[in-house]
Amino acid sequence: MKISINKKRAQRIRSKLKSVNVSRYRLSIHRSTKNISAQIIDDKSNITLVSATSVGKKIKEKNKKSVVSHNIAEILAKKALEKKITKVYFDRGRYKYHGRIKEFAETLRKNGLNF
Repeated sequence: MKISINKKRAQRIRSKLKSVNVSRYRLSIHRSTKNISAQIIDDKSNITLVSATSVGKKIKEKNKKSVVSHNIAEILAKKALEKKITKVYFDRGRYKYHGRIKEFAETLRKNGLNF
């Protein structure tokens, strides 16, 4: 059975990142046409430490998608800093570092996460 191009890309990116970043948590991101969600995962114990999503939030009612991703990134950064998480590696998955993903990453950097 063939693996789709998107899954291959995500697996390739994730394997490269895991080999380089051993002592950091993984920040995994997922975006759809309307929503965006992210979580910080401890791969050693397979636990999600912090998560944030725009599903069901009142943030997205009258805002553009880039503004929503900016707001969700701020929420995630605040939650991460409360749990004293500052160093992560950014697993963008199958998405290009462009548009909403780039906005999300830059906002996280401005709010204190290092990757």
